[in-house]
Amino acid sequence: MAAPMRLGGGVVWSWCRRGGLPRLRSPPGTPRAQGSSPGVPATLGLRASPAGAWVDGAAPLSSGAARGSAGSDAMCLSSVRQRDYEGFLCSLLVPSHARSAVIALRAFNVELAQIREAVTDTALGRMRVQFWRDTVEAIYSAGPPPAQPIAVELRKAVKKHKLTKRWLLRIIDERERNLSDRAYGSVGELETYAENTQSSLLYLTLEALGVRDIHADHAASHIGKAQGVATCLRAVAPLAARRRRIFLPLDLCLLHGVSQEQLLRGNRDRAVRDLVYDLASQAHAHLEHARSFSRNVPKAATIAFLPTVAVEDFLVRIQKVDFDVFHPSLQRRNTLLPLRLYLRSWRRGY
Repeated sequence: MAAPMRLGGGVVWSWCRRGGLPRLRSPPGTPRAQGSSPGVPATLGLRASPAGAWVDGAAPLSSGAARGSAGSDAMCLSSVRQRDYEGFLCSLLVPSHARSAVIALRAFNVELAQIREAVTDTALGRMRVQFWRDTVEAIYSAGPPPAQPIAVELRKAVKKHKLTKRWLLRIIDERERNLSDRAYGSVGELETYAENTQSSLLYLTLEALGVRDIHADHAASHIGKAQGVATCLRAVAPLAARRRRIFLPLDLCLLHGVSQEQLLRGNRDRAVRDLVYDLASQAHAHLEHARSFSRNVPKAATIAFLPTVAVEDFLVRIQKVDFDVFHPSLQRRNTLLPLRLYLRSWRRGY
């Protein structure tokens, strides 16, 4: 067995079975979670979108109903604060010259992410996605975009920072492909989804920061995939309880003999934990790979990678409960996260 690696908070990843993926080993004295399930925990007023945003019941801004006396920038900030709290915290630490653009990008992302949650008819969802596709096309053409807060701020960001149209359209296209309540067929399919959404958002964030570097893009690709995998795990309990839906990759479910019904019942047996371990290990592997060439990544890019703090925090917490994805503690906000984000930004690392 290779030497163990430290992830943070005393957590040790040691290499063992299943093709070399890392395994989390609990530090001495860490209690194992009980095997019986008291039921699926409440989500503390939040609902999780497998698309990558943690959202509440706020009405979507695309309806236009949110317009008021406040400026469009304030509306974008409010949207991100309400529906992507971790992204909101990260945005506050972005340098002032890029902050409004990053907030606009995150507001655009959560607006698309909540479409699947907000509609029951796929056709209606496609209409809303098409609105944003048309909006992006208008931003990059001579025509004016809709008088909608996020569209207004997104246009400012595109014009100021010369953002790449392809990344915005890739996010839209992937969200549209994922409108149906269908589980990911494989881990690879989940990672493709994460690359097209989370990684694309990071590429745009780098551009807003003025960073156009192949090593930074390579890191963003792996960090986005780690985010996507971790978010898929974070969404299991809330979505099982509220929507009776599970989006974990089917190939892993088959590998471990875990049925959708077991997951919907909040089953906590060893097979479920092993499945969760495999996905957590995949997220960790992407983080480690992104960090393996951090010396080649410009320091200016590291502020874009602050989401690694939340991913790492989740991996630490799920290890502490022995990969019990239904443990109530996983649905609580970490009150130390703002401090950890600040320290990471000060150290300029990821």
